[in-house]
Amino acid sequence: MSMVGGRRSLVIPGEIIVEGNFRAGLNTYLENGKIYSTVMGLAEIRGRVVSVIPIKSYYIPKVGDIVIGIVTDNSPTYWQVDINSPYMAILQVSDALPRPIDPAKENIRKYFDVGDVLLAEIALFDKLRSPLLKANGRGQGKLKGGILVEVSPAKVPRLIGKRGSMINMLKKELGCQIIVGQNGRVWINSVNEKLIDLAVKAVKIVDEEAQTRGLTERVKKFILKGKEKIDLESA
Repeated sequence: MSMVGGRRSLVIPGEIIVEGNFRAGLNTYLENGKIYSTVMGLAEIRGRVVSVIPIKSYYIPKVGDIVIGIVTDNSPTYWQVDINSPYMAILQVSDALPRPIDPAKENIRKYFDVGDVLLAEIALFDKLRSPLLKANGRGQGKLKGGILVEVSPAKVPRLIGKRGSMINMLKKELGCQIIVGQNGRVWINSVNEKLIDLAVKAVKIVDEEAQTRGLTERVKKFILKGKEKIDLESA
């Protein structure tokens, strides 16, 4: 592919954009002298820097990322997990359970079954095979109850906020359990369904208005107003 003067071309994740003496910019990576795209978007070269402007944000796994996955299938020794990415992940029994089991004697579906929601970590990913997960760390494993909300993975840093300002405010004001995965999935749980609904709306505001200044305070005011309404309806 040849692009000069900032002209743009549509690319998909994993596609080679250009070879040669270039530097990887936004949403790209360099490997063996070739620059690849990590997202679907418009590739451009400015000077010697190659970047991609995403059309739609996709999650590209990164080792160490905490993600929220959904079990889609299993074999005797591993589960297949949807991590909201072009890449389907694999969770091996040895990376999920605190003790070894005999697959010939135990059905692994009694631990995680199709449709279960998991909190896991990207343990290995080299773009040549499916990402490998581990789910035996503290707080990891099956997420019971609650609901899932999907946001753009690119908006996750805004949902967390500087030093956790946004997510900590949401948890404090709503009193809900909220877990944000780097893959753009958010798990919300509470005994109060109306607070869950309010939390979902607040998360969607952050997703849709991530570039707005003073967003944390605006979302806080939205939550306080919503809680007042809930209190009035409960009175």
